[in-house]
Amino acid sequence: MARHITRESDFYLLLLWVVGLFLGGIYLIRSDDTEVDDTPVVPEGPYREVTWAAVGLGILQGILMTAAFVYSGLKLGFTLGGSTVAAIMGFTVLKGVIGKGTIVENNINQTIASGINIAGSGVIFTLPVLFMMGMKDNFNPLFMCLAAVAGSFLGIAVIIPLRKQMIDFDRLRFPSGTAVCAILKSPGAGLQKAVLLGAGFLISVIVVVCVHSKYLPHTIPIGKWFGFPAYTQTGISVSTMNLGAGLLSGLGGLPFALGGVLAFWFCAPLAVRMDWVSPLAGQDLTSAVYLQALRPVGIGMLIGGALMGVAMAFPMMKEAIRSLSRSQAADDGRVSDEMPAKFIYIGIAGAAVVFFLAAYLGTEGISVGRAIVISIFGTVYLAVAGIIVAECTGATDISPLSGLALICVTVIMFLTQNNVVAAVLIGMAVCVATAQCADMMQDLKTGYLVGSLPVRQQTVQLAVAWIGPLAAIATTYFLWHTPSGQPGFGPGTPLIAPQAQALQAMVEGLVSGNVPYLKYLCGSLLGASLTVLPVGGLG
Repeated sequence: MARHITRESDFYLLLLWVVGLFLGGIYLIRSDDTEVDDTPVVPEGPYREVTWAAVGLGILQGILMTAAFVYSGLKLGFTLGGSTVAAIMGFTVLKGVIGKGTIVENNINQTIASGINIAGSGVIFTLPVLFMMGMKDNFNPLFMCLAAVAGSFLGIAVIIPLRKQMIDFDRLRFPSGTAVCAILKSPGAGLQKAVLLGAGFLISVIVVVCVHSKYLPHTIPIGKWFGFPAYTQTGISVSTMNLGAGLLSGLGGLPFALGGVLAFWFCAPLAVRMDWVSPLAGQDLTSAVYLQALRPVGIGMLIGGALMGVAMAFPMMKEAIRSLSRSQAADDGRVSDEMPAKFIYIGIAGAAVVFFLAAYLGTEGISVGRAIVISIFGTVYLAVAGIIVAECTGATDISPLSGLALICVTVIMFLTQNNVVAAVLIGMAVCVATAQCADMMQDLKTGYLVGSLPVRQQTVQLAVAWIGPLAAIATTYFLWHTPSGQPGFGPGTPLIAPQAQALQAMVEGLVSGNVPYLKYLCGSLLGASLTVLPVGGLG
């Protein structure tokens, strides 16, 4: 048990805090610029940029998208950034409803929305493990929230000094950031895109209602029609969410599809023919193929791909670290367009302290010495992982977030002598932080292309960095407590949480000592080999 008694009332106070901010954002949007004043106003600059309307709309969209993407992530196994949706809706509201709105103002809106939303990707990979392992009551939710919020702040603070190196000097592409720039630069098409967005929303609602009403099947069993074995998983899911995720991911989602085809259409039949799995039949055989063969190799591929990504990114990482000295304010007395370095150092030190408190006070059996070691390792690992994820995202739009998280949790398990709660707690903080690193740099790339001041984007994202983790954790709790009383996610439920299942398998293997080392090793070699190929993210 945690050192302090878990009080659900404290957690609900946090939820009320988020709801209050949500309502405040709506009020600010509606009250912005509504008073009429005959006094001539001299604008501070040529364009509206950081306004209450942009901030309020960004917070509102960010919270809504966090809830939606946490659900989809628990169902599909991966999440997507919300910058595109936020940019489209930004022009609709800022220009169509309020009557004002500029490209850089909408850029602030999408920066805030995506900065809030991205925290969900770190939460869904880690926190559900404790629920599925029956440890929901073994930790204090307040300290879990503190760790996630600290990771969110630390991720932004770590990556800010590297903006010049990655964007100005290396000229990394950051495909998603460049795509959002194209949307921002075509405000006239905002209404048309909003109509298409609304049409997609209505189509999805209709399909979901038809599926739940049994007018449409959940799955079209194409493989069964042709007599394929069940373990080949050749059915097609009737899900517009799957289709939408594929459309949003574009080429970046191709490796996911290739991985599924490779696993179920080639590796599964081979595993059965070679008697590599237990001699079972029917659904038992299908489960055995996945649990005994495919999942361990897949976990190994994630780890191998992440390690090879570290090796390949090392030269750029070295140069990026050297650029830290160039992030200081200008010597000629002018105000720098970057956030002052002293705030970054304060943020890193503060987050490291929170890591220590969360590890020591939030879990049982952690000594002061171990808590210090965990906080130091978590901070250093987070910085390195954040740089790697930002570099990979800038080059290919694909980040080895899952593999890096698996490595982190494994090391923390070793440092804490298999303390699952502490490992997942720090692992979640690292996941949230590395996701923030990639998102911050994507947003800064967009701002670079549309002419925003980096310091303004950095400031607003830091100001709202605490909202995303709280919204994601609250949504996770809500999805677990379903009306029927059945656990909300995990094996045998509609929200299977595939990423969390992979982490759970590794954690349980480490605790029991029954780790399929050979399968992990083979998968690691495969993942490392595929990562060096020209197709980024294939490993």
